[in-house]
Amino acid sequence: MTAGPLLLDTFGRAATDLRVSLTDKCNLRCTYCMPAEGLPWLASPDLLTDDELVRLVTVAVSQGVRTVRLTGGEPLIRPGLPGLIARLAPLVELSLTTNGLGLATLAQPLADAGLRRVNVSLDTLRQDRFLALTRRDRIHDVIDGLAAARAAGLDPVKVNTVLMRGVNDDEAGALLDWCLERGYELRFIEQMPLDPQHSWDRHEMVTADEILEQLSARYALTPAEDRGSAPAEVFWIDGGPARVGIVGSVTRPFCSACDRVRITADGQLRTCLFATEESDLRSALRAGASDAELADRMRAAIRGKKAGHGINDPEFLQPARPMSAIGG
Repeated sequence: MTAGPLLLDTFGRAATDLRVSLTDKCNLRCTYCMPAEGLPWLASPDLLTDDELVRLVTVAVSQGVRTVRLTGGEPLIRPGLPGLIARLAPLVELSLTTNGLGLATLAQPLADAGLRRVNVSLDTLRQDRFLALTRRDRIHDVIDGLAAARAAGLDPVKVNTVLMRGVNDDEAGALLDWCLERGYELRFIEQMPLDPQHSWDRHEMVTADEILEQLSARYALTPAEDRGSAPAEVFWIDGGPARVGIVGSVTRPFCSACDRVRITADGQLRTCLFATEESDLRSALRAGASDAELADRMRAAIRGKKAGHGINDPEFLQPARPMSAIGG
Protein backbone atom coordinates (compact mmCIF):
# COMPACT_ATOMS: atom_id res chain seq x y z
CA MET A 1 0.00 0.00 0.00
CA THR A 2 1.47 3.38 -1.02
CA ALA A 3 1.66 5.94 1.74
CA GLY A 4 0.20 9.40 1.47
CA PRO A 5 2.65 12.14 0.52
CA LEU A 6 5.45 12.31 3.06
CA LEU A 7 8.16 13.98 0.95
CA LEU A 8 7.06 17.54 1.76
CA ASP A 9 8.98 20.77 1.45
CA THR A 10 8.46 23.91 3.49
CA PHE A 11 6.26 25.44 0.76
CA GLY A 12 3.70 22.65 1.04
CA ARG A 13 4.67 20.83 -2.14
CA ALA A 14 4.74 17.03 -2.11
CA ALA A 15 7.29 15.16 -4.22
CA THR A 16 5.25 12.43 -5.92
CA ASP A 17 7.06 12.24 -9.28
CA LEU A 18 10.55 10.73 -9.20
CA ARG A 19 13.02 11.02 -12.09
CA VAL A 20 15.65 8.27 -11.97
CA SER A 21 18.74 8.50 -14.18
CA LEU A 22 20.09 5.11 -15.30
CA THR A 23 23.34 6.35 -16.86
CA ASP A 24 25.15 9.57 -17.71
CA LYS A 25 26.34 8.15 -21.05
CA CYS A 26 24.67 8.91 -24.37
CA ASN A 27 25.08 7.67 -27.94
CA LEU A 28 24.39 11.10 -29.44
CA ARG A 29 26.53 14.24 -29.11
CA CYS A 30 23.93 17.00 -29.31
CA THR A 31 25.61 20.37 -29.67
CA TYR A 32 23.57 21.98 -26.88
CA CYS A 33 24.22 19.08 -24.49
CA MET A 34 27.85 17.99 -24.78
CA PRO A 35 31.05 18.42 -26.79
CA ALA A 36 31.84 16.20 -29.77
CA GLU A 37 34.24 14.06 -27.74
CA GLY A 38 31.67 13.44 -25.02
CA LEU A 39 32.17 14.04 -21.31
CA PRO A 40 34.09 12.34 -18.50
CA TRP A 41 31.69 9.47 -17.74
CA LEU A 42 30.99 8.02 -14.32
CA ALA A 43 33.00 4.91 -13.51
CA SER A 44 30.93 1.72 -13.39
CA PRO A 45 31.40 1.21 -9.61
CA ASP A 46 29.92 4.68 -9.06
CA LEU A 47 26.65 3.78 -10.79
CA LEU A 48 23.74 2.40 -8.81
CA THR A 49 23.17 -1.30 -9.42
CA ASP A 50 19.76 -2.66 -10.37
CA ASP A 51 19.25 -3.87 -6.80
CA GLU A 52 20.13 -0.44 -5.43
CA LEU A 53 17.81 1.32 -7.87
CA VAL A 54 14.92 -0.96 -7.01
CA ARG A 55 15.50 -0.44 -3.30
CA LEU A 56 15.58 3.36 -3.56
CA VAL A 57 12.43 3.39 -5.68
CA THR A 58 10.74 1.09 -3.16
CA VAL A 59 11.61 3.49 -0.33
CA ALA A 60 10.43 6.49 -2.37
CA VAL A 61 7.11 4.78 -3.11
CA SER A 62 6.67 4.14 0.62
CA GLN A 63 6.96 7.91 1.05
CA GLY A 64 4.23 8.74 -1.46
CA VAL A 65 5.96 8.71 -4.87
CA ARG A 66 3.37 7.64 -7.45
CA THR A 67 5.18 7.91 -10.79
CA VAL A 68 8.75 7.24 -11.92
CA ARG A 69 10.35 8.43 -15.15
CA LEU A 70 13.58 6.71 -16.20
CA THR A 71 16.11 9.06 -17.80
CA GLY A 72 19.78 9.47 -18.67
CA GLY A 73 22.06 10.19 -20.44
CA GLU A 74 20.40 7.67 -22.69
CA PRO A 75 18.58 5.06 -20.59
CA LEU A 76 18.19 2.55 -23.44
CA ILE A 77 21.93 1.83 -23.38
CA ARG A 78 21.79 0.50 -19.82
CA PRO A 79 22.34 -3.29 -19.98
CA GLY A 80 19.40 -5.44 -18.96
CA LEU A 81 16.85 -2.63 -19.07
CA PRO A 82 13.77 -4.83 -19.69
CA GLY A 83 14.63 -6.85 -16.59
CA LEU A 84 14.99 -3.72 -14.47
CA ILE A 85 11.66 -2.39 -15.73
CA ALA A 86 10.00 -5.71 -14.92
CA ARG A 87 11.17 -5.28 -11.31
CA LEU A 88 10.04 -1.66 -11.05
CA ALA A 89 6.70 -1.88 -12.85
CA PRO A 90 4.84 -3.65 -10.01
CA LEU A 91 5.87 -0.84 -7.66
CA VAL A 92 4.92 2.30 -9.56
CA GLU A 93 3.71 3.76 -12.87
CA LEU A 94 6.73 3.86 -15.19
CA SER A 95 7.62 6.07 -18.15
CA LEU A 96 10.91 6.77 -19.92
CA THR A 97 12.62 9.61 -21.79
CA THR A 98 14.92 8.58 -24.64
CA ASN A 99 16.62 9.78 -27.80
CA GLY A 100 14.86 6.90 -29.54
CA LEU A 101 17.89 5.25 -31.16
CA GLY A 102 17.24 1.84 -29.59
CA LEU A 103 13.45 1.89 -29.55
CA ALA A 104 12.93 -0.01 -32.79
CA THR A 105 14.16 -3.19 -31.10
CA LEU A 106 13.38 -2.39 -27.44
CA ALA A 107 9.91 -0.81 -27.53
CA GLN A 108 7.99 -4.10 -27.44
CA PRO A 109 10.19 -5.80 -24.79
CA LEU A 110 9.94 -2.69 -22.60
CA ALA A 111 6.16 -2.55 -23.00
CA ASP A 112 5.93 -6.27 -22.20
CA ALA A 113 8.01 -5.65 -19.06
CA GLY A 114 5.57 -3.00 -17.83
CA LEU A 115 6.71 0.35 -19.25
CA ARG A 116 3.69 2.60 -19.81
CA ARG A 117 4.85 5.58 -21.89
CA VAL A 118 7.84 7.14 -23.66
CA ASN A 119 9.00 10.65 -24.52
CA VAL A 120 11.33 10.75 -27.51
CA SER A 121 13.60 13.70 -28.29
CA LEU A 122 13.48 14.95 -31.88
CA ASP A 123 14.47 18.51 -32.75
CA THR A 124 14.30 18.42 -36.55
CA LEU A 125 12.84 16.47 -39.46
CA ARG A 126 15.77 17.25 -41.74
CA GLN A 127 18.48 14.62 -42.04
CA ASP A 128 21.26 17.16 -42.62
CA ARG A 129 20.14 19.24 -39.66
CA PHE A 130 19.82 16.19 -37.41
CA LEU A 131 23.41 15.26 -38.28
CA ALA A 132 24.61 18.79 -37.54
CA LEU A 133 22.74 18.93 -34.21
CA THR A 134 23.54 15.44 -32.91
CA ARG A 135 26.80 14.70 -34.77
CA ARG A 136 25.28 11.34 -35.72
CA ASP A 137 23.45 10.38 -38.94
CA ARG A 138 20.68 8.48 -37.12
CA ILE A 139 17.40 10.30 -37.74
CA HIS A 140 15.87 7.25 -39.39
CA ASP A 141 16.55 5.21 -36.24
CA VAL A 142 14.58 7.77 -34.22
CA ILE A 143 11.70 7.74 -36.70
CA ASP A 144 11.63 3.93 -36.67
CA GLY A 145 11.77 3.94 -32.88
CA LEU A 146 8.79 6.25 -32.62
CA ALA A 147 6.75 3.98 -34.89
CA ALA A 148 7.77 0.95 -32.83
CA ALA A 149 6.74 2.68 -29.61
CA ARG A 150 3.29 3.38 -30.99
CA ALA A 151 2.95 -0.17 -32.29
CA ALA A 152 3.90 -1.48 -28.83
CA GLY A 153 1.10 0.53 -27.23
CA LEU A 154 3.27 3.02 -25.36
CA ASP A 155 0.60 5.69 -25.79
CA PRO A 156 0.52 8.56 -25.90
CA VAL A 157 3.91 8.60 -27.60
CA LYS A 158 5.29 12.06 -26.88
CA VAL A 159 7.93 13.91 -28.88
CA ASN A 160 10.14 16.44 -27.09
CA THR A 161 11.50 19.31 -29.20
CA VAL A 162 13.85 22.14 -28.24
CA LEU A 163 13.70 25.06 -30.67
CA MET A 164 16.86 27.15 -31.05
CA ARG A 165 16.97 30.52 -32.73
CA GLY A 166 18.49 30.39 -36.19
CA VAL A 167 18.98 26.63 -35.92
CA ASN A 168 15.60 24.88 -36.14
CA ASP A 169 13.06 27.52 -35.14
CA ASP A 170 11.61 27.42 -38.66
CA GLU A 171 10.33 23.86 -38.12
CA ALA A 172 7.73 24.34 -35.38
CA GLY A 173 4.75 24.01 -37.70
CA ALA A 174 6.25 21.22 -39.77
CA LEU A 175 7.08 19.19 -36.66
CA LEU A 176 3.56 19.59 -35.33
CA ASP A 177 2.04 18.58 -38.69
CA TRP A 178 4.30 15.52 -38.80
CA CYS A 179 3.36 14.44 -35.27
CA LEU A 180 -0.35 14.95 -35.88
CA GLU A 181 -0.22 12.77 -39.00
CA ARG A 182 1.33 9.92 -36.99
CA GLY A 183 -0.62 10.23 -33.75
CA TYR A 184 2.25 11.53 -31.62
CA GLU A 185 1.83 14.27 -29.01
CA LEU A 186 4.39 17.05 -29.42
CA ARG A 187 6.00 18.93 -26.54
CA PHE A 188 8.04 22.05 -27.20
CA ILE A 189 10.58 22.76 -24.43
CA GLU A 190 12.36 26.06 -23.86
CA GLN A 191 16.12 25.61 -23.93
CA MET A 192 17.53 25.68 -20.40
CA PRO A 193 20.99 26.52 -18.99
CA LEU A 194 22.20 22.96 -18.48
CA ASP A 195 25.02 22.69 -21.02
CA PRO A 196 28.51 21.65 -19.80
CA GLN A 197 30.11 24.59 -21.60
CA HIS A 198 27.94 27.05 -19.59
CA SER A 199 27.41 28.97 -22.82
CA TRP A 200 23.61 29.18 -22.69
CA ASP A 201 22.38 32.48 -24.10
CA ARG A 202 18.87 33.61 -23.21
CA HIS A 203 18.60 35.47 -26.51
CA GLU A 204 19.10 32.22 -28.48
CA MET A 205 16.20 30.59 -26.65
CA VAL A 206 12.88 30.47 -28.49
CA THR A 207 10.29 31.42 -25.89
CA ALA A 208 6.91 29.86 -25.17
CA ASP A 209 5.20 33.01 -26.44
CA GLU A 210 7.06 32.81 -29.74
CA ILE A 211 6.16 29.14 -30.15
CA LEU A 212 2.50 29.86 -29.47
CA GLU A 213 2.57 32.68 -32.01
CA GLN A 214 4.02 30.38 -34.69
CA LEU A 215 1.55 27.59 -34.03
CA SER A 216 -1.45 29.89 -33.77
CA ALA A 217 -0.79 31.05 -37.34
CA ARG A 218 -1.62 27.49 -38.48
CA TYR A 219 -4.02 26.14 -35.88
CA ALA A 220 -6.66 27.32 -33.43
CA LEU A 221 -5.21 26.60 -29.99
CA THR A 222 -7.33 26.55 -26.84
CA PRO A 223 -5.98 25.80 -23.34
CA ALA A 224 -6.77 22.32 -22.08
CA GLU A 225 -7.67 21.44 -18.51
CA ASP A 226 -5.80 22.85 -15.52
CA ARG A 227 -2.22 21.59 -15.77
CA GLY A 228 -1.88 20.91 -12.04
CA SER A 229 1.76 20.02 -11.41
CA ALA A 230 2.50 19.03 -15.02
CA PRO A 231 5.43 20.90 -16.60
CA ALA A 232 3.65 21.43 -19.92
CA GLU A 233 0.88 23.87 -20.72
CA VAL A 234 -1.37 21.82 -23.00
CA PHE A 235 -3.53 23.18 -25.81
CA TRP A 236 -6.28 21.54 -27.86
CA ILE A 237 -5.60 21.81 -31.59
CA ASP A 238 -8.62 22.97 -33.60
CA GLY A 239 -10.91 21.87 -30.76
CA GLY A 240 -9.27 18.48 -30.21
CA PRO A 241 -8.81 15.63 -29.69
CA ALA A 242 -5.18 16.26 -30.70
CA ARG A 243 -3.08 18.30 -28.29
CA VAL A 244 0.27 20.09 -28.15
CA GLY A 245 2.26 21.05 -25.08
CA ILE A 246 4.71 23.83 -24.31
CA VAL A 247 7.14 23.61 -21.40
CA GLY A 248 8.13 27.20 -20.63
CA SER A 249 10.61 26.44 -17.87
CA VAL A 250 12.37 29.78 -18.23
CA THR A 251 9.71 32.31 -19.19
CA ARG A 252 6.69 30.58 -17.63
CA PRO A 253 8.12 28.77 -14.60
CA PHE A 254 5.89 26.29 -12.79
CA CYS A 255 8.00 25.92 -9.66
CA SER A 256 5.15 26.74 -7.29
CA ALA A 257 3.42 23.47 -8.22
CA CYS A 258 6.50 21.31 -8.80
CA ASP A 259 6.12 17.73 -7.57
CA ARG A 260 9.40 16.36 -8.95
CA VAL A 261 12.57 15.08 -7.34
CA ARG A 262 15.54 13.37 -8.99
CA ILE A 263 18.02 10.60 -8.28
CA THR A 264 21.15 10.66 -10.41
CA ALA A 265 22.81 7.57 -11.86
CA ASP A 266 25.36 7.70 -9.03
CA GLY A 267 22.72 7.89 -6.33
CA GLN A 268 22.53 11.58 -5.49
CA LEU A 269 19.12 13.03 -4.68
CA ARG A 270 18.42 16.41 -6.28
CA THR A 271 15.36 18.49 -5.48
CA CYS A 272 15.56 20.50 -8.72
CA LEU A 273 17.25 20.33 -12.10
CA PHE A 274 19.06 23.51 -11.11
CA ALA A 275 19.97 22.55 -7.55
CA THR A 276 23.53 23.29 -6.51
CA GLU A 277 23.40 20.79 -3.64
CA GLU A 278 22.78 17.04 -3.58
CA SER A 279 22.02 14.47 -0.88
CA ASP A 280 24.15 11.33 -1.07
CA LEU A 281 21.90 8.26 -0.95
CA ARG A 282 24.42 5.87 -2.47
CA SER A 283 26.95 6.14 0.34
CA ALA A 284 24.26 5.61 2.95
CA LEU A 285 22.87 2.67 1.00
CA ARG A 286 26.26 1.00 0.70
CA ALA A 287 27.05 1.68 4.34
CA GLY A 288 24.08 -0.43 5.38
CA ALA A 289 21.40 2.20 6.02
CA SER A 290 17.94 0.84 6.75
CA ASP A 291 14.91 1.72 4.66
CA ALA A 292 13.77 4.02 7.45
CA GLU A 293 17.13 5.82 7.45
CA LEU A 294 17.02 6.22 3.66
CA ALA A 295 13.50 7.62 3.93
CA ASP A 296 14.71 10.07 6.58
CA ARG A 297 17.44 11.25 4.22
CA MET A 298 14.93 11.75 1.42
CA ARG A 299 12.57 13.71 3.64
CA ALA A 300 15.37 15.89 5.00
CA ALA A 301 16.64 16.73 1.52
CA ILE A 302 13.21 17.62 0.20
CA ARG A 303 12.45 19.83 3.19
CA GLY A 304 15.30 22.00 1.93
CA LYS A 305 13.88 22.43 -1.56
CA LYS A 306 13.92 26.06 -2.67
CA ALA A 307 10.89 28.02 -3.80
CA GLY A 308 12.04 28.09 -7.42
CA HIS A 309 14.87 27.38 -9.83
CA GLY A 310 16.06 30.99 -9.84
CA ILE A 311 16.95 31.14 -13.55
CA ASN A 312 15.58 34.64 -13.76
CA ASP A 313 17.38 35.89 -10.64
CA PRO A 314 20.50 38.06 -11.15
CA GLU A 315 22.42 35.78 -8.76
CA PHE A 316 21.51 32.55 -10.59
CA LEU A 317 24.32 30.01 -10.81
CA GLN A 318 24.12 27.20 -13.35
CA PRO A 319 24.61 23.79 -11.71
CA ALA A 320 28.02 22.22 -12.12
CA ARG A 321 26.57 19.03 -13.55
CA PRO A 322 25.20 19.15 -17.12
CA MET A 323 21.83 17.67 -18.05
CA SER A 324 23.28 14.30 -19.10
CA ALA A 325 24.76 13.81 -15.63
CA ILE A 326 21.66 15.03 -13.78
CA GLY A 327 18.95 13.18 -15.66
CA GLY A 328 16.09 14.91 -17.45
